[in-house]
Amino acid sequence: MIKFERLSVMNFENAMRGARNPLNSWARMDSYYEDDQFHFGPNDLDLAKRLTKAGHDHRKFVRMIFVSVDITAPIYWWKEYDTYKVGTVANSTSTMHKIHSKPFEMSDFSTDHMTDEAKKVMEYVIENLEQIRLKFVETKDKKYWYDLIQLLPESYNQMRTCTFNYENLANMYYSRKNHKLDEWREFTAWAEELPYFRELFIDNE
Repeated sequence: MIKFERLSVMNFENAMRGARNPLNSWARMDSYYEDDQFHFGPNDLDLAKRLTKAGHDHRKFVRMIFVSVDITAPIYWWKEYDTYKVGTVANSTSTMHKIHSKPFEMSDFSTDHMTDEAKKVMEYVIENLEQIRLKFVETKDKKYWYDLIQLLPESYNQMRTCTFNYENLANMYYSRKNHKLDEWREFTAWAEELPYFRELFIDNE
């Protein structure tokens, strides 16, 4: 399971102005806003596509297009996402501080690919986690808190507010688009729908 919420894609206009700095070609800028949405004009889109296709050294402007989004995904997916450290930032909900703050429920975990047998095991695990949580709430004994932390399955869902740029995103896209995990394939499908990502990186190959 993976979920994307509260998306913002920012700074197209400034990125394109910077892309025109080397040749002082700002007079050719023809992008515009309509209903608070950025739209590439033909001149700017042509330049953006040519620079993107020319490779990393020439497409510095895509590092100036920023994405902010809340992603909810299981811990096993976040472990792979965490390999992308350069140019990305993430603030997560705190497992350490808030793991005991609400009852455990099946919806707190990614179980969408579990067999019926595995779900029965998961129900047993959740029931026991909840019993331990209640003991910790009642006693504040740290040993029960450690039980929660060390028993918590990797299918536990965590929400993080993430920021990255289109260069980071393109790297993730091409590295993970055929990955075994459905969450990565859903991530890359989500990326394809972001403003102008397809035009710059996919249809422009």
